[in-house]
Amino acid sequence: MELEKKEIKLTPQELRAMSLFYSATGKAAKDCVIDEENNRIIFLVDPADVPMAIGKGGVNAKRASALLGKSVEVVEYSPFFEGLTRNALAPVRVLSVKEENGRAVVKVRDEDRGLAIGSGGKTAAKLKLLLGRYFGIKEVVIR
Repeated sequence: MELEKKEIKLTPQELRAMSLFYSATGKAAKDCVIDEENNRIIFLVDPADVPMAIGKGGVNAKRASALLGKSVEVVEYSPFFEGLTRNALAPVRVLSVKEENGRAVVKVRDEDRGLAIGSGGKTAAKLKLLLGRYFGIKEVVIR
C-alpha cells in the first residue's frame, strides 16, 4: 500500500530560496526543505533536471550555495514513499522500504549502513525531514 502524499504549503523563505536556486542553476525546484540544524537547504528537483541543477563538478549547486549562504543538496523528486526514500539515500543500495505505524523502516546493505546514516546522522536526518514533510513520518529506522 502506498502512503498518501500530504499537501505542501511553501513559506516565503522557501519561495525565496527556490527563486535563488533557479537563478543559480537555471532549473526550477519542485520543493525545498530548509534544515536550520544542519545549515543546509534540500531541493527536490524533477529527475530530468537533476544533472543540470547540480552542474558539471557541482558548479551550479555551489553557485546556489553561495547565493543562499547555506549548503545545498539536490534530491531527485518522487511523489512515492519508496521512491523518495531511495532518492534521498542515493547512492546507498536500499534493499527494502516500509512504513510501520508512522515510522520508515529502511533496510540497506551492511556495507552501506554508515553512508545511509551519514556523518553525524545528517543523511538519516535529511530522510526524516523529507518523509515527514511529504508523508507524516515521525521516525526513520535504518537497518
